[in-house]
Amino acid sequence: MLTPQEFVADLVNPALSFLPKALFVALMSSAVCGVIGCYVVLRGMAFIGDAVAHAVFPGLAIAFVVQGNLVLGGAIAGVLTAVAVAVFSQNRRLREDSVIGVFFVGAFALGIVVISRSPGYSGSLQQFLFGSITGIPDEDIQVVGVSTAALLVLAFLLHKEFVAVTLDRESARALGLPVFALDLALYVMVSVAVVISVQTIGNILVLALLVTPAATARLLTDRLAVMMLIAPLLGGLSAVTGLYLSWSLDLPTGGTVVLVATGLFLLAWTLAPRHGLLNRRWRHRRSALAA
Repeated sequence: MLTPQEFVADLVNPALSFLPKALFVALMSSAVCGVIGCYVVLRGMAFIGDAVAHAVFPGLAIAFVVQGNLVLGGAIAGVLTAVAVAVFSQNRRLREDSVIGVFFVGAFALGIVVISRSPGYSGSLQQFLFGSITGIPDEDIQVVGVSTAALLVLAFLLHKEFVAVTLDRESARALGLPVFALDLALYVMVSVAVVISVQTIGNILVLALLVTPAATARLLTDRLAVMMLIAPLLGGLSAVTGLYLSWSLDLPTGGTVVLVATGLFLLAWTLAPRHGLLNRRWRHRRSALAA
């Protein structure tokens, strides 16, 4: 296994130029997914995050077949599908989760059909589903950086509105907030965040980067502002540690990053100062003794 010093040496090795690119994309993914994931966790939207990961797949597949920009292709597909879900969900005969299931699974099926028509179908499909640290084009680095900055700025500008809708949709509507437009904006932001993350962590596992760090941060604090600081840090720690372990031990990058994030969640679930299992048991025992 490589030492941390050897890993740093590999990062600055010109012959391994794909490694710092993978680290950059992983850190950008962690930052944006950590922030947006807080809204996803607080609103109970984990299913939407998973569905969006399916929705961006046809855009990625089409961009790959025509040799276009993967980030742009996936973002367009995710945004179009998010708009379709938001519009069709206005029909109250169907629950929103039903509409999401129809459109996002249909989009994923379209992606599989499209990618199957390209040469090297099996290898391409594996790269999309499970990620690849060697498959990040140079032009995507700039797109990822700009997209991350734009999403973080948008999240900052709409933070109060997102919180209001999260806490009480009906009260937010009574206050005159455009709830439909805010829902649509959040769907689009989740779509772009997923696209940014897919290249390193893969389509199947990307939900973990969106939900797990935010859920871990939720166990560590009761304040949303602090949660939105902790979640990206936990995601970044998972990305760096996961990339280091996967490079050292020749493990799949996406799976290793997710396992590290899951380990941090389990630690927080057990040891969190206020909401951890051990602390809750200690408080219960102390209350029982006092009675």
